[in-house]
Formats: sequence, C-alpha cells, structure tokens
Amino acid sequence: MCSLLHSTLGAPQNSRNAAPAAHTSHAQLCPTAETQAVPEPSPAPASHSTSEKLSSTMVTAETMENCSCLFPVSRHHSQSLEQDYSTTAFNSSLDSESDSDCQSPSPPSLDSNSSMGADGPENDPPQPCLERNLPPRLSPAPTIPVTTGKPQRSLPEASDFPAHQPIQQAAPARTDADSKALLDKLHNFRRSGVQHLFLQGITPNRETQKKPGLIPRGKLSMVHTTMEENILEGTLCFLNEFVSCQHRPPKEIICHLIKQMLLDTHEGEVLNDIYALLMKIQMLHPANITTVGWDWTLMKFIMEQQEKPPGWLLFLQYVVQTLEDDFQHNLKSYQLQKSIAKKVLSCDLCFNNVKEVVNWLVAAVTGIGFSQPQEQLQEARTGHRSSSPRLASTQTEQAQTAFFAQKTMLLLQRMLAVAVEVDRSPTCTSRKIADDIFPFVLNIPLRSQREALLNTMESQLLRCRLLELLFQHSCDVPTTASMSLDKVLYFLSHSSVLPQFQDETATWQRWDEMLQYLSLLLLSYHSVKLEHLRTSISDRMKLIAQRAKARLQDSDDISQLDIQLKMNDFISRMQKTLGEPFPPQIQEKLFMLQELFFIVTAA
Repeated sequence: MCSLLHSTLGAPQNSRNAAPAAHTSHAQLCPTAETQAVPEPSPAPASHSTSEKLSSTMVTAETMENCSCLFPVSRHHSQSLEQDYSTTAFNSSLDSESDSDCQSPSPPSLDSNSSMGADGPENDPPQPCLERNLPPRLSPAPTIPVTTGKPQRSLPEASDFPAHQPIQQAAPARTDADSKALLDKLHNFRRSGVQHLFLQGITPNRETQKKPGLIPRGKLSMVHTTMEENILEGTLCFLNEFVSCQHRPPKEIICHLIKQMLLDTHEGEVLNDIYALLMKIQMLHPANITTVGWDWTLMKFIMEQQEKPPGWLLFLQYVVQTLEDDFQHNLKSYQLQKSIAKKVLSCDLCFNNVKEVVNWLVAAVTGIGFSQPQEQLQEARTGHRSSSPRLASTQTEQAQTAFFAQKTMLLLQRMLAVAVEVDRSPTCTSRKIADDIFPFVLNIPLRSQREALLNTMESQLLRCRLLELLFQHSCDVPTTASMSLDKVLYFLSHSSVLPQFQDETATWQRWDEMLQYLSLLLLSYHSVKLEHLRTSISDRMKLIAQRAKARLQDSDDISQLDIQLKMNDFISRMQKTLGEPFPPQIQEKLFMLQELFFIVTAA
C-alpha cells in the first residue's frame, strides 16, 4: 500500500488540491515507514510547488497585461490622453508610416501611479487602450544662450581667432527612426497650443460606434427650457448628461454655450464648467465648417474689445482647438479646402483676417490692448505713495496681465502657423505674412519684446523669411539672391548693426542682438531645408515617408574656408567699432555662430 502511494505521489499532479490530499493519506496509512527511517522527499509537494509558482506567474503576467487596458492612467497623462483621442491626433493619419496606433490589446506601460483593481482580468473585458505617441508640448523656439560669467576664450585680434579643425566624417543616411520623428513633428506642426481636458468614461468604442445623431427631441426640450429660463447650472447638467458618443447637440445650442454663457458669465467656476462642456463636445463630435459655433465676426469683436469679458481667453483656446482638429481631420483626407482654417485664415481668400491676427499678436507682444482700464487706474495711483498691500495687489494684477498676454501670444502664433500651411504654397504665404509683420518689428520698442515675437514663432519658414527681411533692411547693398547659406554669409559681411530701435541701448548690445538673430536665421533655414517646409504639407508627408533628401541649391555649397574668412572680416569690423576686449556675451555668440556654420554645412 505504501509503495503504491509513493508511486501515485510521484506522478505529476494536475490539480492544486491533489498533492495535499495524497500527502495526508500517506501519513495516515504508513506511520511505521515514517518512524523507522527518514523517508525520501516526496516529489508531490515539489511538483505542486512548481505548478503553483508557474500558475501564479502566468496569472500575474496576464493580470498585469490586461489591467493596463482596464484602468485609467494617472493624472500625469490625463491631458495627453484626451488630446490623443481627439481629431487633433494626427498620427492616426499616418498609420501606414507609423505603428503608434494603440487600439491593439497590448498597450504601452502605464504610469507608476496607476493601480490594479481587486478584480481579475477575467471579470472585466479589456477596453481599447488610448495611449499613443504624443507630440511635445508647446514651448518657445530655441534661444541662443548667453553666458555672463568669465569667458573661456578671448578674441583680442582677428588674426588670433582660432581656426576650426572639424572631424571629417560622412553625414549619416536618414533612418526609419529619423523619418518617424519628422512625421511626428507634423503633428500640430511640432507643438500643441491647447489640449483637450481628460474626461473619463466617455470614450467611444471605434469598432462598435454608430453614426452619431442629434440629442432626442424630448431631451432637447428640457435643455431649451433651462436656456429660456436662464438657468446655467441646469443647462450644463442636462447637456453633460445627454451628450454622448451617439448624441450631439445642434449648432444653435453650441452657439448659445459660446455667446450667452462662455462670453457672458463672470463666475470663474461656471466658466470652467462651460469650457469643459465645450471641450467634451469638441472631443466627441469635432466641429467642421458646417457645425462650428463661432464665426470671424465674433472673434474680431472679442479680440478688439478694450474691456474683454472674463471668458475671452477660454474662447480663444476653444477657437484654436477647433481650427487644429478640423485642419488635421481634412489633412487626413487631403481636403484642406473644406477646412475651417481655409475659410477664415487663408491668405488667398481672406488675407484681411490674417492681418488682424498679426495686429492682435503685436498688441499681445507689446502689451497694448491687454491692460484693463481699472488696472491702468491702479498703475497711475502707484505713482504716489501707497500702502504696501495696494502695491502688492498692483504687482499681482500686472503679473496676471502679463500672463494673459503671453498665453494669447502663443495661441495667435499657432493661428499664424495654420495660416502658413493651409494654402497650397507655404513659401508664398510666409512671404505675405512676413511682409505684413516686418513694419511692426521695426517699431517694437524693447529687445525682449522683439525676441519674444521671434522665439515663439512656430512656423520656421515664417521666422526665416522675417529675419531675412530684417537683415536685408540692414545691408548697405541689398541682394536679390534667394535664401541660402551663401546669403547668410553675405549678411555677415555686409550687414551693419541692426537699425536703431526706440529703446536706447549700448552699441555692443545692438551687435549682440545682431549675432543672436544671425544664429536664429541659420537654425531656421536649416530646419526649412531638412524638413521640406517649402513644399505643401500634403506633399511633405510623402517626402518624409519616402525619406527624401533635402533639396540643396548651388549657393548652399559653401566651404569652411569661406566661413573662416567671413568670420574674420566680421570680427575686424566689430573691433573697429567696439574696440578690445569684446564683452563676454559677444565672444560667446561669435564662437556659437561659427560652430553652427560648421554643423549646418556638414549636415
């Protein structure tokens, strides 16, 4: 009996309870065997332990894999998720070139703050994952760093300027990763101005979603009743409940939300609720040219008001969001002529609207038109002796006004970037817009304001053209050559110091600003060549997907000897004006400009 039990226990156990049961019976039936000699270790417990460990490991792996799609991600990814689901997610238009579609059941890893629920993956069916490769956030264009400390090198004479000894290496060929990175940059043209709010539990299932229709008539009557009675909370409550993936509100209700609620409410919490509702509608049912709830007349009226309503900045964010979503939706089907941007921001059809955007942008940069009358009165009162609390309150109001102006500037730069791309020829469009901006640049009083205008410009093509006009204006003998690396060297040799602006600055500071803009021009032109920005955005996607090389001109072929000679000539001119030694800022920018020339020519 004992040997029979030993042979039985040695066999593999298929159930979790078989081994313990056999082991118990063995102890009861064979006590003499256990007392007389030490038994050999039974393989049953070992088999049971191994099976249990393997089963536990498999269950844990399956649970972790399925739970990544069962539970929402942490707050850190909240804004990115809903922006990705919106039609702003341009990556979905490049499914053939990019594999970032996250409808597969194996999503990316979640944030460390996300957690698994108590239920296993067998109880809840997994939902489609929403995470995708997201674009970088909105950030200013790169600026040329300035080091105020002690310089590491000095430039006493032009003859002592160190010769550059570059490492001879072949330029690497563009890889699939490089092409994918450039395709990702096309998402929102490199940056995102605004993002959808994270609205949990309203994401539609793309596979089972039916064509959405209007909210049923009975429910709409309840909404109209609260609108007629001017009950804001009731209107918001009903619409938040009735708007879903299958039901959208009619256009007149969206217009009411914008005009009678968002732009006519003075309570901060209610404004945020209205904006959240508008973003929910926009995320589930993106506006198009027939359903959009605002027009350019309303946009112009709000932006040109001296005393703007409290919700004007939220309204501007909503406008930019609808422009971006509709632009990228139509870009996917190559029908930009049917987009909202084509109707309101086309230089071919409505250039006056683009000019108005430029006027608003300059007002935001200089601060003109963004100070409320009450704030101006308080600033005037600070000229007299005032108490400390009043002074602190005035400083807070000034900081808040500056914040609104900066955010407005970023959103308006986004609109200009859309205006450059919406027409068939970005080169012609950028020339028109730059010609309109240039007179304003000459009249901007402070260097910090001019740099803010140029550094926040999202369109590299537009910034390149604007800087080209600025240096063309400062040349003694302007050139008619097209933009190229050779033309940048021409500006280095023939440009005098930048025109005298309204601010009174030292001469070396004007040379310093000139060097910074030369470096910025070089970087912008390099981006124009590398990313095919002179072609239309529809053709650009194909060029990047095909890993097409940048189109170079004959005037882009410059040697390192040419760069060295032009730099020495430029330093000699500066020495005649500034004397020796150069300020540390000038020395740093000289070395940086030379290094940028060598990097760009070697690329």
